[in-house]
Amino acid sequence: MKIIPVSKALTLVKKTDNKQNIKLVQYIKDEITKNGDSALLKFEKKFNGSRLKNFLVSKKEIQDAYKLVSRDQLNAILYAKKNLLKSESILKKQLGKISFNIDGTKITKSFEPLDIVGCYVPGGLARYPSSAIMSIVPAKLAGVRKIVVATPPNKQGKIEPIVLVAADTCGADLIFKIGGAQAISAMAIGTKSIPQVDKIVGPGGSFATTAKYLVSDITAIDMLAGPTELVVLVDNSTDPKLAALDIFSQAEHSSDTKCYVITTSYDVAKKISIEITKLISFIPRKEIIRTSLQNNGFIAVGNLQAAISLANKIAPEHIQIMMKNPNKIAQKIKSAGLVLIGPNTPSAASDYLLGTNHILPTNRFGRIRGSLSVIDFLKIQTVVHSSKPTLQKISKHLKTLTDSENLPNHYRAVRERL
Repeated sequence: MKIIPVSKALTLVKKTDNKQNIKLVQYIKDEITKNGDSALLKFEKKFNGSRLKNFLVSKKEIQDAYKLVSRDQLNAILYAKKNLLKSESILKKQLGKISFNIDGTKITKSFEPLDIVGCYVPGGLARYPSSAIMSIVPAKLAGVRKIVVATPPNKQGKIEPIVLVAADTCGADLIFKIGGAQAISAMAIGTKSIPQVDKIVGPGGSFATTAKYLVSDITAIDMLAGPTELVVLVDNSTDPKLAALDIFSQAEHSSDTKCYVITTSYDVAKKISIEITKLISFIPRKEIIRTSLQNNGFIAVGNLQAAISLANKIAPEHIQIMMKNPNKIAQKIKSAGLVLIGPNTPSAASDYLLGTNHILPTNRFGRIRGSLSVIDFLKIQTVVHSSKPTLQKISKHLKTLTDSENLPNHYRAVRERL
């Protein structure tokens, strides 16, 4: 990884284009709108090489999947589910019903679950049971009536057993063998086989992300999550080898991941660079990691204030603080999807089992939101109950405002009651 001054680092942070392949994805969306399931079959064959007879995963397929998953794998799924459920349950308990009175008007605000949601779980060439856990568990806890899962099949039309087991264990109601832009479009539009959903959540590749962008006019989405991002803040107290391994853990996702080290010590920067060079020849997925770090990575050196400022400006998916006084530094981090404190809180662990959600904002959206949570599956329902004395009290001010906006019938609708 190249070593550069902090002052030059921001120019090297590349924004992911979530509108790539937009013409093709728009075509996919239009075809599914017109032709429904027949278009889905065509696109699954074309993009995934799958010849499907139907999309819905049967109960027998799910039962068979349990036979193919080891006891260790099932226990790991259950442990991840348990920790995430504990974390989200504590959050949900804070979201109670609130009632109050304003000048005789009673207002009640409550958090109500969405009716039906779609959880997209990436797959095809890989398998991500953890992504199934991260999206389904908070949806189930929120009380969503129907949870629909879409995940790509392999060329034989099969879903990885561990993904099926994770989805079923966490509470999916329907699981469909469908991936990419066609899966997102189908859940947003609805077909004979695939129900239309109120909201689509979950990570995905560039085609799925572009599809989420295009369907956001007809259904809600959680976020446009692009390639994985990690900033590691280090100083002369940091173990260079651990910093290198943490960078590898995120860079191995794909060749377009964005991993950065920001440090207050040039000596540490050199040591981390040496560790990366030494280790990269012996690690699995080294070509993906090498491409990612060469194209997108850097080690930036500057003073502490500049380092913190740069981290906030990048506003990445993860910021990992491996410095002296990490809690004090964490208080100054305001723009990150997830902040990880200390040498024993690696992002690799948070991706699976620490009780936090790994579906996180990227592309600088760490400025405005955090991880997927139970809140994403709830809406604020407001109920209001006014009275004639209240209308009398507001009548004068209402007339002033409605006259100002040239909307006289607003005032008349109130005046007639008085």
